[in-house]
Amino acid sequence: MAGSPAHDDAGAPPPWQWLDDLYAVRPPWEIGRPQQAFLELAQSGAIRGRVLDIGCGTGEHVLMCHDLGLDATGVDLAAGALRAAEDKARRRGATVRFLHHDARRLDDLGEQFDTALDSGLFHMLDPDDRAAFAHGLHAALRPGGRYFLLCFSDREPGSPGVHGPHRLTRHDITVAFADTLRIDSLEPATIEFTLDPAGIRGWLVEMTKVSDRVGRTAEAGPGVL
Repeated sequence: MAGSPAHDDAGAPPPWQWLDDLYAVRPPWEIGRPQQAFLELAQSGAIRGRVLDIGCGTGEHVLMCHDLGLDATGVDLAAGALRAAEDKARRRGATVRFLHHDARRLDDLGEQFDTALDSGLFHMLDPDDRAAFAHGLHAALRPGGRYFLLCFSDREPGSPGVHGPHRLTRHDITVAFADTLRIDSLEPATIEFTLDPAGIRGWLVEMTKVSDRVGRTAEAGPGVL
């Protein structure tokens, strides 16, 4: 996941420490249940096979997939969130897997999945990290594999002076994945958020890996732009 560059200083905190700090108290994106947008995808049968939840947080979407009878793995760099996810899984008697892993290096997993979920990870990446993420995701998906992205939209106003998720345009998303995945749909969506009952203005994006080759292999589907 995006963060400060690695430090060489002995005894320096890991560069992803700020992610753990986000979970010192319950963050507002942890709503205690799956996002409705992903729950509807699950109910429609769109989420299938081996599932990778990227930036899984405390594991609600991994556990949702388990309840569907799917083989689910979650990855995150926030150790505190992963501990909470593992505790949830134990209490629910769910056999799932959580890994401490950098989302910018999904190819290092050495595995392939049929479905990848991303609720709030991509919009946290620095723009310079988006290409590495997209190429790693391409490697981690089987041909025909689907990627479902729920992220902040540029329609959501920002707070002056407050650093937070990037407000992504349609262009930001199509450019980031132009060489790796085909965009099948890119539609306005609501991200549920504990601080605002109306939710956050976001995008729900559905993409497909159509080739094992990288490089202009995935043109946007009709009606996306």
